[in-house]
Amino acid sequence: MTSPGPSIVTHFDVEQDIRNVAFETLRSAPTRLLHMPTGILCSRDAQVSYFMRSQQCKRLMSLCTTCDRAQQMRLIQANVSEYFLYITLSHCWGEGEPLLRDIEGRVIYDMPVRAGFRKLQAFCAVARELDYLWAWSDTCCIDKHSSAELQETIASMFAWYRHSALTIVYLSDISETGSLGNSEWFRRGWTLQELLAPQTVLFYTQNWSLYKDLTPSNHKTDVAVLEELERVTGIETRFLTNFSPGLDDARSRLQWAALRHTTRPEDIAYSLFGIFNLHLPVLYGEPAENALGRLLSEIISQSGDISVLDWAAIASTPT
Repeated sequence: MTSPGPSIVTHFDVEQDIRNVAFETLRSAPTRLLHMPTGILCSRDAQVSYFMRSQQCKRLMSLCTTCDRAQQMRLIQANVSEYFLYITLSHCWGEGEPLLRDIEGRVIYDMPVRAGFRKLQAFCAVARELDYLWAWSDTCCIDKHSSAELQETIASMFAWYRHSALTIVYLSDISETGSLGNSEWFRRGWTLQELLAPQTVLFYTQNWSLYKDLTPSNHKTDVAVLEELERVTGIETRFLTNFSPGLDDARSRLQWAALRHTTRPEDIAYSLFGIFNLHLPVLYGEPAENALGRLLSEIISQSGDISVLDWAAIASTPT
């Protein structure tokens, strides 16, 4: 029996390297992503399978057979990173939002055009128009019946928005001529980290047009928008454009959330875990004051900053 030729071995090794890099890359992405060409929700295994069958992967395999090991890995990293760029949606939940069980195994483009489904389809249309293959929405890409998955999601959500190529902020209550400050989006608890975490953000109004017809690739680089955001949120531009999660300026970070609210009272604390880069248990059903107490105790324990105790209580009345 003869041993396999070097070209066969090389092909196998390259394919394994590609798979390994793909799964490693996806570790920093949401567990499930919507595949824009098909409109189907995909697990990580499915995402990797799409790449392995793609023309981009075939070209990559061909290029790698003529490269040394170091060049192969550089090519693989670059191609895999580019292929798995994903776009995220930030919005206020409304009536009839599609959940995981509503879209699993179904094509989102074939779903009924109503309420939250219309919003999801419009978001995906924007993603396709901007040439993204992958998209994520918190309504339908999370199994909210799994306490373990909810815990992982809350612990990871800041990073998911940070690593996204673009976050679309949909302001359903703002007309083409409206102003940012009139939107409920700026008064919700979870949207604070969705404003701070992404490096690239585009604001869309209720009819899915870019805010004030501005055409930058990133509203966080638009001076006029940044000035408006600072007025509306009380957050300095330097934090809006270059925010790092952690315990620095803890009292200021708490103050940014002071006038925001969440549907579930305890979420006002959970929505700040990513901003402070803290990993605490999520205990749905606990009183809001307990959740906030655990958060403040951990901030003081790690930073020694007792000034946070002077901070006025965060509004947490359900809406």
